[in-house]
Amino acid sequence: MRKKFFHFVLPSMLAFAFSGLYSIVDGLFIGRNIGDAGLSAINFAYPLVVLIQATGTGIGLGGAVGMSISFGKKDIQSEKKYLGSTLTLLAIACLVLTAFLLLFMHPILVAFGAKDTVLKYASEYLYWIVLGSSFQILANGFAPIIRNLKRPALAMFAMILGFITNIILDWLFVSVFRYGMKGAAWATIIGQFITVLPCLPFIYKNIRSLETSDFKPNSKLRASIFSTGLSPFGLAVAPYIILIMMNKFAMKYGGVQAVAAYSVVSYVVSFIQLLLQGIGDGCQPLISFYTGQKETLKAIQTRDFAYKFSLAVAGAYAIVVFLLRVQIPILFGASTEVAKITAAILPLFCLTFLFYSFTRVTTSYFYATHQNRLSYFIIYGEPVVILVLLTLILPRIFGITGVWLSVPSSQLIAVLLGVFFILKADRYRGVKHS
Repeated sequence: MRKKFFHFVLPSMLAFAFSGLYSIVDGLFIGRNIGDAGLSAINFAYPLVVLIQATGTGIGLGGAVGMSISFGKKDIQSEKKYLGSTLTLLAIACLVLTAFLLLFMHPILVAFGAKDTVLKYASEYLYWIVLGSSFQILANGFAPIIRNLKRPALAMFAMILGFITNIILDWLFVSVFRYGMKGAAWATIIGQFITVLPCLPFIYKNIRSLETSDFKPNSKLRASIFSTGLSPFGLAVAPYIILIMMNKFAMKYGGVQAVAAYSVVSYVVSFIQLLLQGIGDGCQPLISFYTGQKETLKAIQTRDFAYKFSLAVAGAYAIVVFLLRVQIPILFGASTEVAKITAAILPLFCLTFLFYSFTRVTTSYFYATHQNRLSYFIIYGEPVVILVLLTLILPRIFGITGVWLSVPSSQLIAVLLGVFFILKADRYRGVKHS
């Protein structure tokens, strides 16, 4: 079981890590060449970048879960329908989301709280990102499909290839040619285009046997893909709903320096979130396959091993971040004052890494087994309900410290919800816990 687990999980972790490193690399080059205003601009723009990526991930993974469960049931026709329908929905998403964001990105940035120079930089960066958003949607949508077609290494290779391209072009466009925010955006777009290229032959090979009707999603398939995809979509978007909330309250209680400090923290947090999401989504093909075969015990054993592995990864990452808390903001080119704030609050956020290790695997398990409603409660309950309440209450009592306390507090509540739902779901399936 462990061999199969790591065969899927390790490439998935690396693929997620490299997909997330795009923004971190942009932040590194922007921070060093433009400064705090550029860092803050990326921070305001990035929730919309994530919306683009999450759309691809949600649709791709929503279809991929259906493919694996169908494969476990040996229902090949249903598997083909899921594949064709997912690709059609990805193509539609490319057109709709690009048009929507071109029309509304500026007022959305203003609503997020961006203003003056930060708004100018964020708009410049986002304009080019939106023009190339189709590549991001396809790159993130193809990855789970390829993993569920038993080629996790290909998905990993494609992400690494795009990431290396992004690093080289970020250095060239931002540091050498001094193109600033648009240079960072160009590097990201081209990197995502390079990610898509090696995926295309494999996708084409797998759709040659499909009929035209397989590309027409009926209402049942659409409902299945969207209801399952809403969970991974939320997992990708929720941290940036949190980011929006934190930006607004950090600006209110601590000013631009607090926002810049949290931008560094958000990069650090997003990386471990992606690693842990890689674990959850990496074991998803196995869990979905076992679910299709009605091998409930094997699915739960896979989930429980994922808990142990994710906790070990989160713990190791927390130790590294704690030890390097002074050096990390300097790496991003933060000013002396911003670096001091960042170093002071990073230990608090290290605690959340351990909470994330549980909630990421739990939600992935729920949508891998089509228990979508349980995953919705955890994924959307934390940023939409719990964090909103905490950010309204804690800063009034503790000031800027209350803003920083809101995230670990909300995550702790999410963990308690997750434990309750897991125990309830396992009891329903006749699984006993000692």
